[in-house]
Amino acid sequence: MRNILFFDSMLTPKIITVIYWLTLLGVVISGIGVMTYSGVLSGLLGILIGGVFVRVAFEMVIIAFKNNEYLRKIAEKP
Repeated sequence: MRNILFFDSMLTPKIITVIYWLTLLGVVISGIGVMTYSGVLSGLLGILIGGVFVRVAFEMVIIAFKNNEYLRKIAEKP
């Protein structure tokens, strides 16, 4: 608890993981909705493209936090 209160560890990467899974679930539900109204191929294509886009977007955010972690390790070396 002390690490979180004094910013010794990052809380946001843990939150981003949960948000990623919720967003991916939303993409799948939206794709199923598109399948019922527009066609199966459109829905599957939406799920595929949406899933890749969500993954890339969240990986870019995580890369920023990993860079910070690696820089901290480099700075702490003697």
